[in-house]
Amino acid sequence: MSQLSGRYLEDFAVGQTFSSGRLRIDKEQIFAFAAEFDPQPFHLDEAAARHSIFGGLCASGWHTAAVTMRLLLDSDLNAAGGLIGAGLDECWWPRPVRPGDELRIECEVLDVRPSKSRPEQGLVKLRAAQEGHSTGLTTVGSVVRRTVVALC
Repeated sequence: MSQLSGRYLEDFAVGQTFSSGRLRIDKEQIFAFAAEFDPQPFHLDEAAARHSIFGGLCASGWHTAAVTMRLLLDSDLNAAGGLIGAGLDECWWPRPVRPGDELRIECEVLDVRPSKSRPEQGLVKLRAAQEGHSTGLTTVGSVVRRTVVALC
């Protein structure tokens, strides 16, 4: 079996941090995501949004969560074989994302452990937060490949 490029379970350590570049959210992206996945007036109609609790157009929280995933994948985290979601402990949206906002994430490794049932993989728990913005994800469990697998 050939080695995949990127970080393996053994390359992660508690306390390690990773960051992403910036991704700008525009009005068209907000409309497109909301039309398909969260069709509420404050995501789809600027006039209606002005009269909502948000006081203006804003992205769906689920849109910003999806952007967080994209930023994790584009960050320097670089898990070998991809970042496989195993669960999510918390997700919150303290501030709305508006058209023109630029999102960036910082994440920290909280736990690293090999799988007891699958020797070829392990679990890395991360805390990811959009810098100064809207989405916080605490203890995102991610399945990560291990470097060496002994199949006896």
